[in-house]
Amino acid sequence: MATAVPTAALPTPARAGPAPPRAPLRADPRYLTQLHAALIKSGELTASPKSFHSLLEAAAASPTLLPYAVSLFRLGPRPPPSTPCYNVLMRAFLHAGHPEDALHLFVEMLGAASACPDQHTVACVLKSCSRMCALDVGRGVQAYAIKRGLMADRFVLSSLIHMYASCRDVSAARLLFDAVEENGVVMWNAIITAYLKNGYWMEVVEMFKGMLEVGLAFDEVTLVSVVTACGRIGDAKLGTWVAGYVDEKGLVRSRNLMTALIDMYAKCGELGKARRLFDGMQSRDVVAWSAMISGYTQADQCREALALFSEMQLAGVEPNNVTMVSVLSACAVLGALETGTWVHSYIRRKRLPLTIILGTALVDFYAKCGCIDEAVEAFESMPVKNSWTWTALIKGMATNGRGREALELFSSMRKASVEPTYVTFIGVLMACSHSCLVEEGRRHFDSMTQDYGIKPRAEHYGCIVDLLGRAGLVDEAYQFIRTMPIEPSTVIWRALLSSCAVHKNVEIGEEALKQIISLNSHHSGDYILMSNIYASVGQWKDAAMIRKEMKDRGIEKTPGCSLIELDGVVFEFFAEDSDHPQLREIYQKVEEMIDRIKMAGYIPNTADVRLEVDEHEKEVSVSHHSEKLAIAFGLMKLDPGATIRLSKNLRVCTDCHSATKLISKVYNREIVVRDWNRFHHFKDGTCSCNDYW
Repeated sequence: MATAVPTAALPTPARAGPAPPRAPLRADPRYLTQLHAALIKSGELTASPKSFHSLLEAAAASPTLLPYAVSLFRLGPRPPPSTPCYNVLMRAFLHAGHPEDALHLFVEMLGAASACPDQHTVACVLKSCSRMCALDVGRGVQAYAIKRGLMADRFVLSSLIHMYASCRDVSAARLLFDAVEENGVVMWNAIITAYLKNGYWMEVVEMFKGMLEVGLAFDEVTLVSVVTACGRIGDAKLGTWVAGYVDEKGLVRSRNLMTALIDMYAKCGELGKARRLFDGMQSRDVVAWSAMISGYTQADQCREALALFSEMQLAGVEPNNVTMVSVLSACAVLGALETGTWVHSYIRRKRLPLTIILGTALVDFYAKCGCIDEAVEAFESMPVKNSWTWTALIKGMATNGRGREALELFSSMRKASVEPTYVTFIGVLMACSHSCLVEEGRRHFDSMTQDYGIKPRAEHYGCIVDLLGRAGLVDEAYQFIRTMPIEPSTVIWRALLSSCAVHKNVEIGEEALKQIISLNSHHSGDYILMSNIYASVGQWKDAAMIRKEMKDRGIEKTPGCSLIELDGVVFEFFAEDSDHPQLREIYQKVEEMIDRIKMAGYIPNTADVRLEVDEHEKEVSVSHHSEKLAIAFGLMKLDPGATIRLSKNLRVCTDCHSATKLISKVYNREIVVRDWNRFHHFKDGTCSCNDYW
């Protein structure tokens, strides 16, 4: 709730008030003690307040000499400390990250006979309150400023607005702004920054338009805030106008502004413009590199993100936490375990703080690469965790076939008094679905509303449909959809259709496809699933008709694609691939692989192959699926016994699942496959999904 603040009779900020004290010249630490001794010996240190102030200012300018500056102030010999001396030490405490010490010094100053707080003191104290989010103390400082008549100073007012914004009382900040009759760029920047800090992106844009309407001049600080807001709301039009203004006024040398524009274009999906600005920068710091890498990751252009990260390393720019989060996210999408593991080792080597965001990205990365033990280790190493951290590990366990452990982790989360989110319950229900825990799933679905007041979304209903359907309760899943309080989406009907494919339920499968088509969805996978259902029960004519309908509608089958990482390089394979430079050797390895697993009992499942070819061609076709090509490549390139890891864009087909189980046994390899829905850990002829996927 907004807090009313005293604004009565606020004067217009003085146009030309005294400027903040300039930064002191930095004294050489080696000579500072000698200078101190000379001033004591001459008697000037106690006789001349100006000399003492200069010495204190020189010592306080260096964080390493802050204890020395405190000793000067506390122990003497010195003249009675003046207001500028108090201000020097308060600023030093603030810059050194000790706002509470600055606040204590202010309280002490109020009782000092030799000094009285001025506008610089008040501005500094308000900044300390901002750092500490000390709203009540900030209100008290405001009352003091009003009593002393210091509210005419624009730096006091802007610091006060900043304090309220940092304490998330934006309404109070706006009341202050509106109470001033004439605002300059400092005040406008203060309120715009207040909105920006609290995520009021539209208000930032509206305030900027207000500046333009009244013809008020703006500066680089204004533009950085506006461009940042444009990126968050996708306002590429205004962002492009700012970019044109920057170019016209020759502001392209401003690294902060150019980085903000890169980030804005990237968030608006205009990566080409972002990259051109990035390439045109004369010098790039870690923030600029991170903005561009993050842009690629958010646009799902993860290979480009990792390629740019490699360029960043060659340029000798050290990454920071923000860079690492984006790189780990890209590695998670691609399943690039080697690169992500290097990032983790870098974090350890450089002793980067494992913040909640970075730690959660690390947990998510390992989970999405199928390395649950490493994900647990990363989770346990985090000093602080939030609900998103717990959720990342719960979902990771769910998709890796460790449903019981996921539910145990959820129980630990509740015991730790961490409030679950709607995403947490998606992970919990996925765990139940992938591990056939029907009753547990029903209980958690009810608990979500009854115990936590979380209204189920389409994703939760989809999980329940998937749970019931996988367990063979296809009729119950269908009735569940019919009684849902929301309109079922294509995702929900698709979950039912997938269950029908597993359990060969033609009637409900036809209804599911009919509903999907009625929602104007024309995904090739839906038609192929229905065709496979018909084929599985011998309705070949209907299967052919579905394939023909696909062709008539111009719906092309999404090609199967598998990724495998070797020596930090991600290789991409498509079904029936014909572009790889080592194609001949790969297909020879596939033939050898198929021959060996046939000797172990493999029988190709050709039921899902296109119908217009003979049986031999069908067998060849299934042997050339993308994951088989990637596995063959892994067998060629990896050391004997090394785990083969790959990710696929589609659900693993029945034939590839059976074949990979035997490959893991015949070649004595652990093979980890991530498809669009879950992980499959193949070892010694078995799969972690227990053939339940």
